[in-house]
Amino acid sequence: MEVNKQPGVGETQAVADARRHPRFRLEIDICVYSRNSPVVRGHTVDISEAGISAMLREEVPVGEVVRLTFALPEGQVDVQAAVRQRVAFRYGFQFLETGAVQGVITRACRDLAIRQAVSPLQR
Repeated sequence: MEVNKQPGVGETQAVADARRHPRFRLEIDICVYSRNSPVVRGHTVDISEAGISAMLREEVPVGEVVRLTFALPEGQVDVQAAVRQRVAFRYGFQFLETGAVQGVITRACRDLAIRQAVSPLQR
């Protein structure tokens, strides 16, 4: 196995792989309620217990706290989140609340983990 010893090479991937919560594909409608603009509608890409990413057609400022609403099979979610990043039309949101809504998100992630697990025969 060859090891690349150039500084910085592969560090970005290592950071991306070191997430605290695994992400799961999720394609559902989402609404983003910002203080300074009308409702922004989009479509999610993935979810984790800590946040969600979505494709939006309208701009939402990075750093702003917004309200997100979306429907999971486990229940309706209405949660505050911080806009953490933007790459083109894809936004990353970090959930800011705990409690009952976090339970719904956690159950959804567990169900998605089971459904999206790769069996040994599919590798």
